[in-house]
Amino acid sequence: MSAAHDDHGHDLGAAHGTLRDYTFGFALSVVLTAVPFWLVMAHPLGDKALTGALVVLFAAAQIVVHMIFFLHMNSKSEGGWNMLALLFTVMLVVIVLSGSLWVMHHLNANMMPMARSMADMP
Repeated sequence: MSAAHDDHGHDLGAAHGTLRDYTFGFALSVVLTAVPFWLVMAHPLGDKALTGALVVLFAAAQIVVHMIFFLHMNSKSEGGWNMLALLFTVMLVVIVLSGSLWVMHHLNANMMPMARSMADMP
């Protein structure tokens, strides 16, 4: 009876985190949060576009760290279906974000410019 009770329905192929893994993941998360915060607050690069791109790269790296260390996602868990669902989700997010940015850029570029005298009117 104790063997059936100890199973808890866990997938035998799924990875379980250790205290060392959680600590390392937490430390990486703190670094991946602190560095972009410093980049934005201290302006060490001087270029806003480069700073923005680096913040986005750090955000993507932090997503990967969270999925590996805290959600235990890998290609072996649940027969690879987790990874397939993740790839599909990433594809949808990229399509939605790039489409939204494209539409907003073209709306901004094709809007009729307002005359200076019209902008000053109450």
